[in-house]
Amino acid sequence: MSERRVQLDADEQNRLFQLAKNTESNSAGQQEESGDESSEETGVVSRGIPGEEPEAHDGDFLADFPDDTEELELTHLRIDDVPALNLERFKNLQKLSFRQNLIPKIQGLKALTTLKDLDLYDNRFSKIEGLETLTELTSLDLSFNGIRHIKHIDHLVKLTDLYFVSNKITVIENLNTLINITNLELGSNRIRVIENLDSLVNLEQLWLGKNKISKLQNLSHLKKLKILSIQSNRLTVIEGLEELESLEEVYLSHNGIGRIEGFDKNTKLTTIDVSSNRISKLENLKHLTQLQELWAGNNQLDSFEDFESELKESCPDLETVYAEGNPVQTNNYTTYRLKMKIMLPQLKQIDAQ
Repeated sequence: MSERRVQLDADEQNRLFQLAKNTESNSAGQQEESGDESSEETGVVSRGIPGEEPEAHDGDFLADFPDDTEELELTHLRIDDVPALNLERFKNLQKLSFRQNLIPKIQGLKALTTLKDLDLYDNRFSKIEGLETLTELTSLDLSFNGIRHIKHIDHLVKLTDLYFVSNKITVIENLNTLINITNLELGSNRIRVIENLDSLVNLEQLWLGKNKISKLQNLSHLKKLKILSIQSNRLTVIEGLEELESLEEVYLSHNGIGRIEGFDKNTKLTTIDVSSNRISKLENLKHLTQLQELWAGNNQLDSFEDFESELKESCPDLETVYAEGNPVQTNNYTTYRLKMKIMLPQLKQIDAQ
């Protein structure tokens, strides 16, 4: 495999990166809740260093790369014109990364019909386009842009990994043809409802953290789902997981959940994260005999006896418990760790230690 990586001078790269980050941080409070503004007409997300235009790259930029190159990693190079790179000569290209550039529009990729992995993480576009011929893609990362709508990817039926982290998406849609997806990331968007996932029957990982979801629903068709992350949303009840019998890890931290429940059929669970909720009693865990990690810090748990009765005998593989920030810890600061060790002798880790 032929692979060459373009590298900037380390000091100059770090300077540009820090300057860009500082500029974004200073202007964040003046933008709307999800961050960068975008132009509906051009589809361009306004980001970068104000008053300083990026240096354009022409076809000579990649002159030293052989035509049989299979991987190109073009990270943080201030690229803003993909067609000018003349990528069509790379007939065997399998993997292409444009992370942390200034690309305003997805274009110039039409000839890359052998491409399997495309990474456009952290650029400046707000529309999905220009992917019509890339039917061999198995991984597509469009995270950290200004995308508002999921569309124009229904033909990418070989996709197994799809990333939309930190965009402006409000609705999960237009995924029904992508039945081979195993990993879908939609964290840090504006989604309010879990919907339109019924056809993703091979999905194993679903990431929905930091959205506006108030109810666990419409998950029953995801029979192969192993990991569900829905942290930092608006949940108050654990429900809708009855059909997810393959579920192994569930992350529900930073919600408004008042009770541990709803895991009756999820007997393969190894990790449960319910930290930073409103839970006052440890319960409904005895049947989870494969449980290895329980993260329950920063709740209202006040009984050591509940930990013992729920976990000591029924969860022999339990290795890690996080309970810091509960009354069992804050009211028993000097004896807390010793009591947990006595109650749960199988533990290898208590909190971060």
